[in-house]
Amino acid sequence: MDPPAITRHRRPFLAPLWLTLLAVVVIGGVAVTFYRSATTTVVLLVRPVEKEPGSIDDPPLSPEGEQRAQHLAHMFGDPNAGGRLDAIYVSDDRRAQQTAAPLVERLHRAPLVFSARDARAAAARMLREHAGGTVLVIGSGVTLPQMIRELNGVDIVAAAQGESAILYVVSVPSFGRAHLVRIRL
Repeated sequence: MDPPAITRHRRPFLAPLWLTLLAVVVIGGVAVTFYRSATTTVVLLVRPVEKEPGSIDDPPLSPEGEQRAQHLAHMFGDPNAGGRLDAIYVSDDRRAQQTAAPLVERLHRAPLVFSARDARAAAARMLREHAGGTVLVIGSGVTLPQMIRELNGVDIVAAAQGESAILYVVSVPSFGRAHLVRIRL
């Protein structure tokens, strides 16, 4: 008679241990991958100074608007600062483009121009192309409320009327919900 095969009984005993260890390694690898891919895109939204009542549809920048443009250039225009801008989006309005001009000249970076009717598409594009970066948006009219609604889901149309001295900061994480902060300039 042959001796009993003891090793046959030990293999099934160790199999659950090895499978558990393998599952822990795989799940840990997936968790580390998600953790490293998690980014937060910061979108800064500002509008130019409101136009004078009774003026033309697309007026040039007022003296107050020129001061605001210089202020923005000083705030965000240091290319060696830690919080550099990855992109500048500007609506196709003349005042918005003139507001961005000193900053664009200081950073030596061409702005990405979008039309007012494509504000939602521009918001989706900035999240896709500048994930984990910092983006400045200068837009007038209804473009900023549309972008904030697209980025955060908050409707600010009623609160946004006549508030040109507000900087909106929207942080959009890759996981979770976005946050909106209003800062008075």
